[in-house]
Amino acid sequence: MIYTATIHWQRAADEPFTDNRYGRGHQWSFDGGVSFRASASPHVVGRFADPSGVDPEEAFVASLSSCHMLTFLHLAAKAGHVVDSYDDTAEGVMTKTDGRVWVSQVTLHPHITWSGPIPKNELALHHAAHDECFIANSVKTDVRCEPA
Repeated sequence: MIYTATIHWQRAADEPFTDNRYGRGHQWSFDGGVSFRASASPHVVGRFADPSGVDPEEAFVASLSSCHMLTFLHLAAKAGHVVDSYDDTAEGVMTKTDGRVWVSQVTLHPHITWSGPIPKNELALHHAAHDECFIANSVKTDVRCEPA
């Protein structure tokens, strides 16, 4: 299976570019027709960022959270548990190691509303979801899960 994303950026006519003073806003488009504004983080490039855009660091955190959630929902349904809602406010931490900056840790804070009593194996479901998450298995970032 191959997954694609189309990324488009274009320099504005009044931006010389070589002075490193150009807008970092760009467009992300996906095969299902979804397209939205993206940008470098304002924490990285300041006023050259487009604060209305999603930055790659935020998207990375969201991708880990989304993958965990989808895997968790699958495992819960397979175990016969009914989930009414799933919310997560995930947080990523940037660290500088050996002169390189990277997202060293992502902490998930899932809050699940169950239909019926909370399953006794909720934590085990989170551990299994982490082990089976395609995105978590693809990165060296320390992904933690701290359910609410």
